[in-house]
Amino acid sequence: MKSEDLNVSFRFLGAAGTVTGSKTLLSFPDYSLMVDCGLFQGLKHLRELNWKELPEEVKSISCILLTHGHLDHVGYLPRLVHQGFSGNVYCSSPTADLARIILEDSARIQEEDAEHANKHGYSRHDPALPLYNSKDANAAIGLLYPVPVEEWIDLNEEIRVRFKMNSHILGATFVEIEYKDQRIVFSGDIGRPFDPILGPPERPVSADFLIIESTYGDREHPDSDTEKQLEKIINDAWNRGGTLLIPSFTVDRAQDFLYFFWNLKEHNRIPNIPVYLDSPMGIDVSRIFINYPQWRKVGPGVFKEAFSHTRMVHSVKETEAIAADKKPKIVVAGSGMMNGGRILHYLKQHLGNPDSTILICGYQAEGTRGRLLRDGASELKIHGEFYKVKAHVEEIRTMSSHADQNELMDWISQIKRKPRAVFINHGDEQSADALRVKINHENKWNCVVPKLGEVFEF
Repeated sequence: MKSEDLNVSFRFLGAAGTVTGSKTLLSFPDYSLMVDCGLFQGLKHLRELNWKELPEEVKSISCILLTHGHLDHVGYLPRLVHQGFSGNVYCSSPTADLARIILEDSARIQEEDAEHANKHGYSRHDPALPLYNSKDANAAIGLLYPVPVEEWIDLNEEIRVRFKMNSHILGATFVEIEYKDQRIVFSGDIGRPFDPILGPPERPVSADFLIIESTYGDREHPDSDTEKQLEKIINDAWNRGGTLLIPSFTVDRAQDFLYFFWNLKEHNRIPNIPVYLDSPMGIDVSRIFINYPQWRKVGPGVFKEAFSHTRMVHSVKETEAIAADKKPKIVVAGSGMMNGGRILHYLKQHLGNPDSTILICGYQAEGTRGRLLRDGASELKIHGEFYKVKAHVEEIRTMSSHADQNELMDWISQIKRKPRAVFINHGDEQSADALRVKINHENKWNCVVPKLGEVFEF
């Protein structure tokens, strides 16, 4: 697929054949940029890619454009800075605030995990090292450059970019890049039209080149009432006298839960059960939600009220005490895929307790503890030890912050002129190929599912 009229290339350095590690290198004559700069998560062979330096041409990157603040879209920034990158990292203002928190938290967790591995000797490496440290993270944070959404930003005389709201999480955007009268659209992660807190995603009206995510490109989300499902799960857990653990993504998902719990209590649909948010990052993120009313459809008074009914957990000492307590309660803790964070303390205490309940509520990447638990694993390995699974395991499939196949098709419905090329990324092979087939059938657009490292020139 090659044409000489633009001399532009796309190189897929992440989120190709998988949902993690989003990184796409876009090269123009005398200028290159990267859209997103995320960590690989999940399977070991993917996580090992985080330790490899990117190709030589990455050193010439002029800037980075971030679609949103999730770790799989921003978490590689400290590594890239360590490799010599020093340009601006453009993003929305909420994304800059969230990226700061997430990068600080990521560095801290990696430092703690390396220290724990060295102390208990369960790493194959001697010594175990963090992927990056707090110094690296702070250097990357210093490059964040928030810009207004909806406004064109000139990168040079020929290239300009614009960020538009995308609903997936607070601050999430899709990115439009214009060069030589051609428009390149990166979808980022597309949110849902009926998010409980955020407004519906905006939609592109034209795209000569389209890069679109496909996390749920092969399915539709269940049309069920989330609050009704939560009501039953909470009441069942209460009647058993056990703890309800919710491993949660601390950006957006945790805030959704706090809102739902408050609303259910306000209408006397659940008992006045204690609710804990055990995530320093989640607490900071919740404060950021209050600061950006223009990104929400829920008023600030509602947020403050919901948060005031939540007990915020700050120290690991508090975590250990709450985890050891078997009294009925709800604990929302990171991380959402159970591959790190405070939730591990609770899992060690409650996996073997048949009165306890673990609620899975979001995408679980292959190779994560969350995927293993969802698929019926009888035991989980945590910090070098195995823990039997005797707790109740529940799942809610209605809380995804990713658009499903129908919603993805609706998102591209305003693009009337056939794009020159459509690339489908950020999905496993099955979901990406299903979306490719759907778009080809409905729109007659030629779509490609790129492989990791593949380059396309125009």
